[in-house]
Amino acid sequence: RIRYGEKKRAQMDKPKMEINGNPVAFTPGQTILEAAQGVNVWIPTLCHLKGTTPTGACRICLVEVVGARSLLPACSTPAGPGMKVWTESNRVVEARRLVLELLLASGNHNCAVQGGRHTPWTDFQLKVQNHDGSGELCPAWGHCELQDLAFRYQVTENRFACTPGAYPPEMDNPLIIRDFSRCILCGRCVRACNEVQVNRAISFGYRGAWTKIVAAGDRPLSESECVFCGECIQACPVGALVEKKARYQWRPWKETKIRTTCPYCGVGCQQWLHVQDDRIVKVTGVEEAEPNRGRLCVKGRFGYDFIYSEERLKTPLIRDKEVFREASWDEALDLVAQRMRETGASTTSHTLPSTSNFIVPCGFVYSDDLITPSTVRGVFSSYALPP
Repeated sequence: RIRYGEKKRAQMDKPKMEINGNPVAFTPGQTILEAAQGVNVWIPTLCHLKGTTPTGACRICLVEVVGARSLLPACSTPAGPGMKVWTESNRVVEARRLVLELLLASGNHNCAVQGGRHTPWTDFQLKVQNHDGSGELCPAWGHCELQDLAFRYQVTENRFACTPGAYPPEMDNPLIIRDFSRCILCGRCVRACNEVQVNRAISFGYRGAWTKIVAAGDRPLSESECVFCGECIQACPVGALVEKKARYQWRPWKETKIRTTCPYCGVGCQQWLHVQDDRIVKVTGVEEAEPNRGRLCVKGRFGYDFIYSEERLKTPLIRDKEVFREASWDEALDLVAQRMRETGASTTSHTLPSTSNFIVPCGFVYSDDLITPSTVRGVFSSYALPP
């Protein structure tokens, strides 16, 4: 154990810097962003993805460092002893507003901040419908980090002419829609795929104004190494990557989030069920929760349609001669208990009869695996269990 005095001394021995005039101790190797987050100083980011290699691509996290020739990206600039940092100076705010204007002018970001105060709302909605083929606003409306920052920094007008997207949306698979016109090329999806899930299915392709996120030599996701885990969707800060089933169906202000455990395998991944009108409309991983830390597989993220299937069994079935008949839960459980007692009573030694088998599904979690041997030993007085 580290004593309180030793811990305090270690804290005092750390190098120090100033953030907005306040002294901040930091660990060598931390970036300015990490040092600021350690003392709850907010710095906006778009390209930053925790646990992955910082790139400084979006330039939203620019901060002013006294003595530096230009503004520096907080996510990729190492913190240094004696460094004096200002996170919301006039120079920083103006730079962020400019970056936001440029991002909003590039591609199709048809949220309210782009409508402006002088654009009739009806004309704005018609423009949206012509581009998306839908009268609904952006599918990430209300859950878009770019939109949030535009509102925060009051970027309601744009000095730059909007440039249309260079590529049409990719909609040829049943799970993920890739809308390149809304992509801001932050690279979070690439790092989520390559560094978090380590699938290495997508990367940057082409150059300049033609840059895009490509898969397998610019082929559709369905023809690439993509396993459709959906980690890229969860990492995307805008509406460039969305679940096909949830598009225009899910809105954050209408949902109820319910935390649960994935039912498919024994890993026990933690999930958020996004419920709207008493139906699950999307599933996301719970960040910082063990064991998956936000990661999900294709079944965990997209495999919830079975809940609403008409073919799903809703009542227990008991075999009656050659047919199955519906039964109540009490009747079914009583029958199972009776058969287990009969089998246990017929056991004359510490081994189960050769005709008895226990089939344990792979979906059992650890606690279920512990209960099963206890049941076999307690009910059947048997210790002949396979390893």
